[in-house]
Amino acid sequence: MASREKLMEIRVAIKEAFSVQGEKEQVVMIPFSGEASGPYFSGRIIGPGVDTQRIGADKKARLSARYMLEGADRDGNACRVFVENEGDWETGFSPSIVTDSPLLRRFESAILTATVEGCPGGVLVSIYTNEQQEE
Repeated sequence: MASREKLMEIRVAIKEAFSVQGEKEQVVMIPFSGEASGPYFSGRIIGPGVDTQRIGADKKARLSARYMLEGADRDGNACRVFVENEGDWETGFSPSIVTDSPLLRRFESAILTATVEGCPGGVLVSIYTNEQQEE
């Protein structure tokens, strides 16, 4: 049976944004740092993460955030997790991951969703798997 299970949440601290206004769209790039925690992984963003927002004439923003996390999986093994989270506020967000953790590798092919909520100094990103995972 399928269920929605939280994989991790990332508390994102937003830094100064940069933008350019073109003829047909605006592009805003927002660098960020942050910390991740959850039942399968805990760690921090290494290097800068960046959220790129493309805003068209209709004022709707299409977001694409990319970042790499370094930490430990649930078994205590050091690992890295790359996250790419794309979507918009109307249809939702669809993250994907790549990892060197054997424990987390099954999530590379899982159907993932994410929520993004405002919080002081940034946003809280929660990543969920929509499939029942076996232990």
